Amino acid sequence: MDELKGIIRDIPDFPKKGIVFKDITTLLADRRSFHRMIDLIAHRYIGQKIDQIVGVEARGFLLGSALAYKLGTGITLVRKPGKLPYKTRRKSYDLEYGTDTLEIHEDAFKPGDRVIVADDLLATGGTMSAVVDLVEELGAEVVECTFMAELAFLEGRKRLPEGKVFSLLQF
Repeated sequence: MDELKGIIRDIPDFPKKGIVFKDITTLLADRRSFHRMIDLIAHRYIGQKIDQIVGVEARGFLLGSALAYKLGTGITLVRKPGKLPYKTRRKSYDLEYGTDTLEIHEDAFKPGDRVIVADDLLATGGTMSAVVDLVEELGAEVVECTFMAELAFLEGRKRLPEGKVFSLLQF
């Protein structure tokens, strides 16, 4: 895991002073590391009944699509308002300075579908908590929330269902 962590570069003072941004584009661009990361995460779910992967805008689409392919499932997208063409369910949530909103197609799942929610990074957990609420409101079961990386010091996993969080890399 240290090899994968070492490929992710730190960008100091981005997007604002005092923040050290974890730039995953370096890992995504390295084919060997990208394949290894997807294989390591997907291996966790092989043999389980998984109906859908839920990819969270926007980098979660990358991780989610690759996992869906690897696991032989479909992918459902969670997007910012106005980006999905059909009837949607909407959830607003609090950010550090304001609120944001996400949407999902209201017919994304069949009752009882088992899903994995995928995103690149777990920070404070606000976005993922809203996504979990949307998925459950539509009658699907969240098997796990999975992340490429987690900023553990922000304790975002405390906002998510206990025992249903997996992150490959922790910072």
